[in-house]
Amino acid sequence: MGPGDVAAVAAIETAVFPDPWSEQAFREELAAPGRRYLVAEEGGEVVGYGGLLVVEEDAHIVTLAVAPEARGRGLGTRLMLALVEEALAAGSSHLTLEVRVSNEAAQALYRRFGFQTVGRRVRYYRDEDALIMWALDADSADYAGRLAAIREALR
Repeated sequence: MGPGDVAAVAAIETAVFPDPWSEQAFREELAAPGRRYLVAEEGGEVVGYGGLLVVEEDAHIVTLAVAPEARGRGLGTRLMLALVEEALAAGSSHLTLEVRVSNEAAQALYRRFGFQTVGRRVRYYRDEDALIMWALDADSADYAGRLAAIREALR
């Protein structure tokens, strides 16, 4: 993701999240140390994005979204796979994220990637709690096998 993608990413953000980040917030994230942001494109148009914060051996999935009209084609899985691969390439061995309690589709995706619920953040969002999910030992052979199976399923 580069500065030229920010407007399209912010438009998706507004379409899918009740408390969207502003374009300025995305620009600040892009400039911050340890952040990595990716976009998914179809036909030259941004249809999804994901963000990651790497701090030593821990990587935090900051955000992941697919435009409503582009859902159901595996883009969320592809973005998540790319974020996890970025985290592993940066030396992370543990992955974490927060997800809305009501977002069962996202929770199912994260469970495919080995994330388990370990806690709850009360009122993390303005209108809802968040589940805290972790995938530990992401640098293990078992986890590499999980990622290989996900890659194969995407073919």
